[in-house]
Amino acid sequence: MLVGSDRWHAGIGVREAVVCAVAVGAVLALAVVGLAIGDFPVPVRDVLGAFTGRTEGLARTVVLEWRLPRVAAAVLFGAALAVAGGVFQAVTRNPLASPDVVGLSNGAFTGMLVALVGFGGSWTARTGGALVGGLLTALVVALLARRDGSQGFRLIVVGIGVSATLAAFNTWVLLRADLETALLASAWGAGTLTTATAELVTPVACCVAVLLVLVGGRSAALAQLELGDDVAGTTGVDPRRDRAVLLLGAVALVSAVTAVAGPVAFVALAAPQIARRLVRSAGIPLAASAATGALVLLGSDLVAQHVVPLAVPVGVVTVVVGGAYLLWLLLRETRTPR
Repeated sequence: MLVGSDRWHAGIGVREAVVCAVAVGAVLALAVVGLAIGDFPVPVRDVLGAFTGRTEGLARTVVLEWRLPRVAAAVLFGAALAVAGGVFQAVTRNPLASPDVVGLSNGAFTGMLVALVGFGGSWTARTGGALVGGLLTALVVALLARRDGSQGFRLIVVGIGVSATLAAFNTWVLLRADLETALLASAWGAGTLTTATAELVTPVACCVAVLLVLVGGRSAALAQLELGDDVAGTTGVDPRRDRAVLLLGAVALVSAVTAVAGPVAFVALAAPQIARRLVRSAGIPLAASAATGALVLLGSDLVAQHVVPLAVPVGVVTVVVGGAYLLWLLLRETRTPR
């Protein structure tokens, strides 16, 4: 099934549509839970009534003004990270390639941190710094790994090295910053949705929504790129142009998310592969990846807020979940006959 125009369209199979529907249903259920539970519990009927106008007073304020921005951010940011990870994994044809593994998340955070320390804490400065940091990191990784092109484990090793270097630089910047800035940036560095207020989420949500549409519209070209440049070229795809557009969109998605939530780890790595296995697809299904990423990040945020005895940043939960997944994936790769 094709959705869109002749030039900008996306193909969705029946099984992928079913997976998306189930994941979206689960996301809606978790969203209701996230809006209902907390220090001020709100009955489910009042949660639903807040959107229809039947609920008034403090309950409406809690649902729509206090909790909804964080829930919406978890859903949208999870989808954005998953799509960005899916693009990297599809273009490189490597299941380990994701923005956080190859250092782009840390690069975006470095740019955001430099902008925060040097130019103040406005959303425009942070977002611009995150975008510049992500793009520069992508350029450095591409140049250092150019001998093997966009495939191979050289890209992963180079990305891990660049990420470690940036993490050390970020620590140095934090040590030299004033206490208030350092505390604020440290919370971001762990990956958190605590600062996801309506004022911050709304502009980023608009940017992320536009980027998701643009990247999703190139899903057909992405599927062809997974078959190799020669095959893609024979089907009307310009490998260099489409690869650059897709990667630029992925970097922009990661940078926009990082500007608000910091470098949330492993969602971009795990969600596309989970979606691919659920769909049983040879390639990366972007729609299912987006739905899976939203489910993973929203579920992780609820665990971070309400299941762990002491509330922790959502990045701590995604690191635990993603670390277990990465270990399983590495063991599986080493046991796969070449």
